[in-house]
Amino acid sequence: MVRLLISTGEVSGDLQGSLLVKALHEEAARRSLPLEVVALGGSRMERAGARLLADTTRLGAIGLWEPIPLVLPTLRLQARVRRWLRQHPPDAVVLIDYMGANVNLGLRLKRLYPQVPITYYIAPQEWAFRLGEGGTTRLIGFTDRILAIFPEEARFYGARGAQVTWVGHPLIDTLQQTPTRQEARRQLGLEADAPVLLLLPASRRQELRYLLPPMAQAVALLQRRLPGLQVLLPAGLPGFEQTLGEALAAAGATAVRVIPAGEADGLRPLLCAAADAALTKSGTANLELALRGVPQVTGYRVSRPTAFLAKHVLHFNVAHISPVNLVLGERLVPELLQDGFTPEAIVAALTPLFDPTCGARERVLEGYGRLRQKLGEPGVTRRAAAAILEPFLEPCAEPAPCA
Repeated sequence: MVRLLISTGEVSGDLQGSLLVKALHEEAARRSLPLEVVALGGSRMERAGARLLADTTRLGAIGLWEPIPLVLPTLRLQARVRRWLRQHPPDAVVLIDYMGANVNLGLRLKRLYPQVPITYYIAPQEWAFRLGEGGTTRLIGFTDRILAIFPEEARFYGARGAQVTWVGHPLIDTLQQTPTRQEARRQLGLEADAPVLLLLPASRRQELRYLLPPMAQAVALLQRRLPGLQVLLPAGLPGFEQTLGEALAAAGATAVRVIPAGEADGLRPLLCAAADAALTKSGTANLELALRGVPQVTGYRVSRPTAFLAKHVLHFNVAHISPVNLVLGERLVPELLQDGFTPEAIVAALTPLFDPTCGARERVLEGYGRLRQKLGEPGVTRRAAAAILEPFLEPCAEPAPCA
């Protein structure tokens, strides 16, 4: 039995981890390899076939003060993980994103079990941002292999001496047959010709505080410009539903459908197909919207002390915050940051996306086509799973399926 430990955190990591867990079990079954996957992640990974050691999806926070309430829960979780590692040494480890926690875990694992192979899948986006003059983590020192999801990520780490394989972006594998706009609206019970906005504000609780108020106010303003505008609002985590609904109602927004977190994943293709445009925080959702052809406006805000620290002390520098723009190297998707993330600015950026005559939609959709070409071919998670399990597999009797 091969025991594989996968570590990630937050909603996006849980999603990417679940796709990988499914592919690992399929690849192991295909090769008759007994496999146990133990995970630090969330419910998606558990449903995909991992034994959940701890739920880390609620431990993510960005900022100076925001992580403080999470310090004690994080320390308790780390102590549990250390005890488990001493009692159950893994045969291999996969780290997915979640930079701070996973770098610390990787360093500890390399000291405890130097012979255990460590794979970093979806490495920190150091190719895209810098802290001060350097800003690189120490992951190359403890990682045996990096499975890169972006071409620039592969070049960045390869140039620094890492063993890197570009496998492509795992969201490519989620793009099954997409329903038509008409069919999606029919299944969701939406008016066929009314404008529809998809609102994706938060996967962390702190984001509800900083992002939701201007988004809610923007929705109310936009509905004055676009009579009949319907809003689809999937909850990022269980327990967010009431806060989301109350915030939109308090801002004066109407015709808002809050979708429970437990239903949101399954409805995602329908929600994207039905939407004319999306308003979202920066993150993995930006790529999903692009791959599903939904024009979008993205933004982000943190507390003022955190913004000051990032700019003036840590010298945080990034060309773009949206992964769409990062991959393309251009400002295709409008980005609104910090003081610029206001209801008025949001409405000004969103309005052209609902106007078929101004060309804004066509420009964005053309850019999405170029983006798609940079994210690889289907079979991403299968390639990643095969690379992770490679040390434990016998060669294929038929070479073709291993390619």
